Amino acid sequence: MLIILLNTFAVLAQNDTSKPKPAATDAAEVAKKLANPIASLVSVPFQNNLDVGIGDHHGSRNTLNIQPVIPLSLSSKLNLIARVVLPVVSQQDVTAEGAKQSGLADAIVSAFFSPAAARNGTVWGAGPCFLVPNATNDMLATKKLGVGPTAVILKQAHGWTVGALINQIWSVAGDKERTDINQMFFQPFAGYNWKSGAGLVVNSEMTQNWQGDTFTAFINPMVNGITKIGKQMVQLQIGPRIPVAAPKGNKADFGVRASLVLVFPK
Repeated sequence: MLIILLNTFAVLAQNDTSKPKPAATDAAEVAKKLANPIASLVSVPFQNNLDVGIGDHHGSRNTLNIQPVIPLSLSSKLNLIARVVLPVVSQQDVTAEGAKQSGLADAIVSAFFSPAAARNGTVWGAGPCFLVPNATNDMLATKKLGVGPTAVILKQAHGWTVGALINQIWSVAGDKERTDINQMFFQPFAGYNWKSGAGLVVNSEMTQNWQGDTFTAFINPMVNGITKIGKQMVQLQIGPRIPVAAPKGNKADFGVRASLVLVFPK
């Protein structure tokens, strides 16, 4: 289902001729668009998160998030931006000493309806968000189909980007023996980009599990830059992943985040 959705959006985006696409080949413009989660720019981030020293058994978890962003122009005034987060997880000594799990975890699919033009540098978008139960390992799965609203708002001016993204998901179907999902994700972010395309950004990722009454939070300060690998434009990003809060027995000692973003400006 996830692959079909991605292919559909990709074909629509490529075939859309309702209006000309602005050029965005210089580093500064690309960096500005990448700082906007709902920019009209096709990109495929590969975000790798390594967390070490988790819980009583000092476990480790590596999560590679594959996060394609596919914009579609619905009209001269309205865009639809599809965002997918597909986690590939490998962990050991997390659920129990000596235990190992790996595979796909459940995907998050979001669709933001957003005005095509920013107003005074302010951009916003809102729409539905889905939890897709496509995990390949039971220990990494919720086995629940979830749905809820998502929204983002940000301001860009003089190289700065400041904003926040939020979603709330409730389970609506799935394995009755699994715990219901009632979870909110909140991500405030702020960053600055120079004309070279290099930048600094910090965000906080907070998850409130209303069903289990638990709270998880990370702070992620990062440096990034725009370059080319052959003819392919990419953004490289790296920084520490600082654990702030986690359910009892699940907090990591430290972490590292690194990402490679494939950029397809038009």
